[in-house]
Amino acid sequence: MSYHASRRSLLAAAALAAVTAAGAASAASGARRAPDDPRAPGEAPGGPWGHRPDRAALRRLAAGMSLAEKVGQLFVSRVYGHSATDPDPVDAEQNLTLFGVRTAAELVARYHLGGIVYFAWAHNTRAPHQIADLSNGLQRAAAGTGARVPLLLSTDQEHGAVTRIGKPATLLPGAMALGAGGSAARARRAARIAGVELAAMGVRQDYAPVADVNVNPANPVIGVRSFGSDPRAVAALVAAQVRGYQGAGVAAAAKHFPGHGDTETDSHVGLPVMRHTRAVWEELDEPPFRAAVEAGVDVVMTAHIVFPALDPSEDPATLSRPIVTGILRERLGFRGVVVTDALDMAGVRQKYGDDRVPVLALRAGCDQLLNPPDLALAHRSVLAAVESGELTEARIEESVLRILELKSRRGLFENPYTSARAVDAAVGTPAHLAAADEIAAGTTTLLANPVRLLPLDPALAPRLLVTGTDPVSPSGTTGPPTEVLARELTALGCRAAAAPPGRAVAVAPGNAAVLVCTYNVPEGESPQRALVTELLATGVPVVVVAIRNPYDPARLPTCAAEVATYCWTDVEMRAAARVITGRRRPEGRLPVPVPGRYPLGHGLTYG
Repeated sequence: MSYHASRRSLLAAAALAAVTAAGAASAASGARRAPDDPRAPGEAPGGPWGHRPDRAALRRLAAGMSLAEKVGQLFVSRVYGHSATDPDPVDAEQNLTLFGVRTAAELVARYHLGGIVYFAWAHNTRAPHQIADLSNGLQRAAAGTGARVPLLLSTDQEHGAVTRIGKPATLLPGAMALGAGGSAARARRAARIAGVELAAMGVRQDYAPVADVNVNPANPVIGVRSFGSDPRAVAALVAAQVRGYQGAGVAAAAKHFPGHGDTETDSHVGLPVMRHTRAVWEELDEPPFRAAVEAGVDVVMTAHIVFPALDPSEDPATLSRPIVTGILRERLGFRGVVVTDALDMAGVRQKYGDDRVPVLALRAGCDQLLNPPDLALAHRSVLAAVESGELTEARIEESVLRILELKSRRGLFENPYTSARAVDAAVGTPAHLAAADEIAAGTTTLLANPVRLLPLDPALAPRLLVTGTDPVSPSGTTGPPTEVLARELTALGCRAAAAPPGRAVAVAPGNAAVLVCTYNVPEGESPQRALVTELLATGVPVVVVAIRNPYDPARLPTCAAEVATYCWTDVEMRAAARVITGRRRPEGRLPVPVPGRYPLGHGLTYG
């Protein structure tokens, strides 16, 4: 080792010790709660704002890092395997092919990574204790190499349609369901529960909440992931969830800036274009992000969309300095970490090559580079940009300091580890599961009940048929929704059975009602529309249960009743069963209008 490298290591070690000591002192101070402390029970020290970083110590830590270590802090990568050091052979081979190493621990050491993002498809999220063990193994790897900076471990646990960690963790209503409930207190409570459980598994950054205002029924990628179409209502719920997540010690990430709610292209597969004027953006898209910033959000995630009214260059927002620096930093005053949406998505790769995208994202003002398709190429490209002078080392250090401050704020320098005891105390507890059911109970929306078919009286033990679409579980641990709904109705006193669509018409006669679960019914003729039409012809009353987008009823014949659940997970199916049987009065109100059928805020009740 050279003299300069050795000296850097000594400086980094000394600075790390100072940062760790400062974090411990901050935690000790935060642990002594004053009698009037406004934090909810279980809320992390400092609430949404966390520990107070020692910026001078963090600057010394950054100054002692090599350029490669600084650049590594900017990257958040995927990795295959359930274990940091002992992945299954198929995962080890996948890592070898993609990264040139077999294990997650080796990947952290090779690139001095700042973070890892967990995915179910990468086999990172099999079970709560396994996730905690993976997190601890990764943190040990980070502590044993380079600058020894703890990792920021992250995932997309939005709940509802995007859920990476399934049962036995608590599964909560997603954003549009919470929008239908209309309660900021319940939204904050849901986020706090989610945050407490993530933190117990070692995950300290969640790419949630979605701050997009969904005003386009044809939006293929946002939809029910949004709280709704009213910017003020969305802003209130975004701010509530930021406080909930961060009050539990988990960094929230408001996404997808500057707003992805009125697009007709999925940025995973193409490059969407937002046609809003600047005035419309300020009225419609900006308020939730402004609310997130004012609530103290740690992170904002960029969108891979073109927004000509904000930047006529037609660069994706992720690569746009006028959007990231000019609007997010300067207009909104955001001082936290800006993370890109995943850099393997098509939306950010169409105009520039994979070697240019990470460099341009940093030039735009981004800090964290999420999941590049070729990590080695991206890492080399950033190093080369510094060596050529396209990026200065000072610019790199600016982002590194923001990332280190975030890690300090969330207590990672104090203690990055978790434990089996923490998992058992927090994940999927009876109290959390009961709270999830109570929150969901206020979200189910009764859209139509023209003949007053609902509620169905379970005291009469009505015979019911449940059929329709059974989409894949978001987490792989719930459903199928038709079977879950039938089981829950039976548990409440009905005689319910599920049948596939191909048999439903034949077995419908003799039932008191047929409940049809619909999922994103397209306009015009479709198999789902045909099924409902054929069931109506049997003379048996038909109840439509829209289990994703609430727009389905407008694309179907008029039925005896229409219900919207906004997601097809078990917690929402249980809530729907209670509403259908009258065990719970419907409280939900549409958070989006259904064109041609129902206005924003529509929702019926009993009585």
